[in-house]
Amino acid sequence: MQPLFEGTPDLARMRRERHAKLVAAMETQDVDVLVLLGESNVRYATGAHAPAAEIGRATLQRPIAVVTVDGWVPHVFSAFPEGLPPELPPESCHGPLPVELGGGGLVDAIYDVLGGRPVGVVAFDEYTMPLYAEVSVSGLELGDASAVMGAAKLCKTFDELACIREAQRINDTAMDAVRPLARPGVRQTELTAAFLRRIRELCISSNCVDPVWQVMPARVSSGPYSTTGDVVFPTATTDRILREGDVIWTDTGCNWNGYASDHGRTWLVSRDARPDAHQVAQYQRWRAVVDRVLEATRPGATGGDLVRAACVGEARRPWLPHFYLVHGIGTDPAEAPLIGTDLGSEFDESIVLVPGMVMVLEPVIWEHGHAGYRSEDVVAVTETGWIALSHDTYHPFPDD
Repeated sequence: MQPLFEGTPDLARMRRERHAKLVAAMETQDVDVLVLLGESNVRYATGAHAPAAEIGRATLQRPIAVVTVDGWVPHVFSAFPEGLPPELPPESCHGPLPVELGGGGLVDAIYDVLGGRPVGVVAFDEYTMPLYAEVSVSGLELGDASAVMGAAKLCKTFDELACIREAQRINDTAMDAVRPLARPGVRQTELTAAFLRRIRELCISSNCVDPVWQVMPARVSSGPYSTTGDVVFPTATTDRILREGDVIWTDTGCNWNGYASDHGRTWLVSRDARPDAHQVAQYQRWRAVVDRVLEATRPGATGGDLVRAACVGEARRPWLPHFYLVHGIGTDPAEAPLIGTDLGSEFDESIVLVPGMVMVLEPVIWEHGHAGYRSEDVVAVTETGWIALSHDTYHPFPDD
């Protein structure tokens, strides 16, 4: 099945198809204008991107997108014209709006874009405080862009799937280079440095998930502590020195052409790095849960079907209560669908699998007194079942 995603994605076609999905979602939800400030949303709607920067500078220089339900192209307000896609006509490309320092004239810009046409419902994905002060007295009928963006992003096109697969390949390749370095005496920060260096060598300029190399405690009482009383994951990288026998859960991500990847595995910090019988049993339990979920994965299945499949033969849900069985991935490393969360069975039943939906399978197996096992497998729903978008091994655990 792998030839489905071979070859270079057509990025211009991908942007056209994304715009069509956005307009369709706007029509369905009676939204006339979409105003986007979130970086991944702007890139999804327009293809525009800005260079990676420290968060304060990135916020001040953020691109903004305005999408109209009757427009054939979106409008972009950006300080980085070099980051705009070539097919955008000059009349759709505008200078930056300082919405972090003041309203920035965004309301006037919306009226200019519409050219005298009726405004209708204007849906925002987020506000700055000065912008909210401006729009709250503008007389605009305000809406929430999250429902529109969620509907458009849920099912990926051929080109989007190809981008996710390539991002995942680069992420997996980089982690293959880091894995041999996870030895006693090494600091977590050294692993982060090695990962960032390798993705840069593979032509990735930034990461979208701060690398996690968390040493998992065998007992909740070992900390850190949470308000739920559950074991905590994930925690940020520190300069902690890895010790013989540590069980670490990894989590990394990088973007390719605006699409995220997500690599998670369980590593053993040891000079021989061989799991004991109990650790192998934890891995096999995780593998069995994932295999049952994959067997149930097909168009028309619900999130509830996947949860029930995962729980066959289990006394209770085999993943942490505050975690999930499945999350989606796309322009963000975690997005819809979210399955097996604490939102309950009714929410899970409302999610129906369709071709093009991408899922990250991430059940967390953790046992008091024995730490646990966790990995992430990325798959896409097809017309007949599913296809893998990640292919890294589970080393040092059995691959059969």
